[in-house]
Amino acid sequence: MTSILLLSGPNLDELGIRSPEIYGTTSLDQHVERSTALAQQHGFTVVHLQSNFEGELVEAIHAARGVHDAIIINPGALGHYSWSLRDALDAFPGTRIEVHLSNPAGREDFRRTSTLANVVNGTIAGFGSQSYDLAIEAVARLLSA
Repeated sequence: MTSILLLSGPNLDELGIRSPEIYGTTSLDQHVERSTALAQQHGFTVVHLQSNFEGELVEAIHAARGVHDAIIINPGALGHYSWSLRDALDAFPGTRIEVHLSNPAGREDFRRTSTLANVVNGTIAGFGSQSYDLAIEAVARLLSA
């Protein structure tokens, strides 16, 4: 069975509370439940990890080799400056999708930089809750190609 590692970076445990005008009112648990249900429709399993610590996310990516077929990552602010996260993803042999609920390109200047852009298959941003849905669909299409 195809397995997806869904990673959530710093402050995403505050979804639904933090800046709902930007990120919406859906909690992280609700995003994960919805993603898991959609993935199951494709015959995929989802393992989720949220961490406010960069090193824990890097270690999860390292441990994903040979275990998961794809990684969907919402890196939060780490996506704008984390070279260690970028290098870990670069070494992962499976499908890699970067996700953002908001559209970083339409926000503050510092959010317009992605250290992950050149090591992921693609980035899905700005579609709110649907960003996760689109990421699951992208994994399904990339793995069936």
